[in-house]
Amino acid sequence: MSCRPWRVNVSHVADEPVEILLVDDDPADVELAREGLREGRSSAHLSSVEDGVEALAFLRRQGKYADARRPNLVILDLKMPRKSGLEVLAEMKADRKLRRIPVIVLTTSESPDDIFQAYDLNASCYITKPSDLEEFHRVMKTIRGFSLTVVKLPPHETPL
Repeated sequence: MSCRPWRVNVSHVADEPVEILLVDDDPADVELAREGLREGRSSAHLSSVEDGVEALAFLRRQGKYADARRPNLVILDLKMPRKSGLEVLAEMKADRKLRRIPVIVLTTSESPDDIFQAYDLNASCYITKPSDLEEFHRVMKTIRGFSLTVVKLPPHETPL
């Protein structure tokens, strides 16, 4: 697990639940992530989409996602159909309205090229998915604890 410091210093509004968008095409991983993020005292709301095209529509509130709340945090798989996680990350960081949203890459890839590309595109953190179920659950609990209690996340709507 490797992380870079968050680039945002805006405190999250304490009364509102943290909005998390999980972008992953594996239903089993989505369910494991839900379980791991569900536990704890901090309030979080998890939405999930199964590919990069849907992720960008959600983030831009297009089509069926017109009423979606902009997430405070994105957890992004790299290996997905239609549009890869690296493509999503590149588009997010090039978009003035989306670039401040912290992105945790959570993927099966251990490729140094993927790691370098993710950090070059300003991913906040790169984590390789564990194959062991207990370890996966522990990683999700760690992400939840760190992201919801230690890190200062930007509010749902960030000024340009």
